[in-house]
Amino acid sequence: MKISISYPPLESPHGVPTLSQNRQFQWFSDPTYIYPMIPASAATLLAQNGHEIFWDDAIAEELSYSQWLERLEKEKPDLVVIETKTPIIKKHWKIINQIKNSKLEIRNSKFILMGDHVTALPEESLKNSQADFVLAGGDYDFLLLELVNNLEKYKDKKIVRLDEFRPLDELPAIDRELTNWKLYAEKNGNYKYTPGSYVMNARDCWWGKCAFCSWTTMFPGEKYRVRSVEKALDEIGELIKLGVNEIMEDSGTLPVGKWLEDFCNGMVERGYNKKVKISCNMRLTAIKDQAVWNLMKKAGFRLILFGIESANQETLDRINKNMRVEDIEPSLRMCKSAGLEPHATFMIGWPWEDKKMAENTVHLAKKLFRNNLIDSLQATIAIPYPGTPLYKYCRENSLLLTENYDDFDQQEPVMKTEMGNAEIKSLIKEIFQASLSAKFVLRKIASIRSWDDVRYLLRAAKKVGVQIIFRS
Repeated sequence: MKISISYPPLESPHGVPTLSQNRQFQWFSDPTYIYPMIPASAATLLAQNGHEIFWDDAIAEELSYSQWLERLEKEKPDLVVIETKTPIIKKHWKIINQIKNSKLEIRNSKFILMGDHVTALPEESLKNSQADFVLAGGDYDFLLLELVNNLEKYKDKKIVRLDEFRPLDELPAIDRELTNWKLYAEKNGNYKYTPGSYVMNARDCWWGKCAFCSWTTMFPGEKYRVRSVEKALDEIGELIKLGVNEIMEDSGTLPVGKWLEDFCNGMVERGYNKKVKISCNMRLTAIKDQAVWNLMKKAGFRLILFGIESANQETLDRINKNMRVEDIEPSLRMCKSAGLEPHATFMIGWPWEDKKMAENTVHLAKKLFRNNLIDSLQATIAIPYPGTPLYKYCRENSLLLTENYDDFDQQEPVMKTEMGNAEIKSLIKEIFQASLSAKFVLRKIASIRSWDDVRYLLRAAKKVGVQIIFRS
């Protein structure tokens, strides 16, 4: 059977969609292409089971819609699999319906939707589109194989679920050539050293309870699973052979404890720490021992991404972040002391926060930069995605300004707050501007050691500048 893993072009004046492997959807005018780990795993698993795979990422290939459609018609896949998210679900419904109602031969292909939105609301997509199947769950690799191997079983049952979460070590090593890894190797804001690529050793976050995170729909914390350290290290070795210089470990939260220590020691023992740099997502208070941070630095870790979200304890409690405001600076200080580069994310526009509370978050971001406790940041509008506790809270308390999914794209607030839209966007702009203080810029210039540092700083400055202009 011929199966296309497809990302149709989504032409928009807002820019390029950051869709796959992304827990919060945004349009970027300066493209970032993120290697889609789970769809790549699905492609590999299906290929090893005898199926023909067509890797069809027209977004990363920068094709027009007509070019994509022409190519898909030429390939004639039996199944077309599309990953979707809330802000673009209607666009995908439209694409599927247009193809199904056309005279193209691919109208006879089976179209499959997968992703966090359709996991939360699977019946909705069957009602509003002519999609043939919906994969309701995050393990698209296992789910797709189950569907493909049992199409007759699902003839009258359009929603595919698995009753259990399978061990990740059952999956084969991802075939990077099959999934065209070089498409994603250069244009990515996380990479200081290129070419870069992604790994994902856990699904997804061992906390897995944050009220705003769309991936809790697919991967609740109690279902957290990890790959063995041996398989994780073997994959690093294969990426090094491909010439990869930096790796983003994109588990929702990197495994900690013995797994992390064994992984770091393995990186050193195999000499990988001298050949590649690693970035990762980390919960702020997950590591309380300075020695572990130091070991991570020795093992080749570089950029550590922390979700701080708010400077207000009430907000952290309401969104079930499981951390204390007073722990923010000490935790960042330990990370920074090891020689690592902390990146912090913040959100503005929580429905219970007034302007003074939002300003607390702005002031915290400025303070962290001023005290050299973070190296970079991201600020976004808080969005309540369907399936999350935050969305449920907003629906129950009539706090949604709109239920048009197109509006859930980070362009404007969709939750009622005491602040107006202009105030929210102004505060986000102010957070981004914190990274442009003279003191911080001079400190960054002083840290330059190579042309890679220069190129990385120029890319970062461009992205920050774009965000400031966008928020104006």
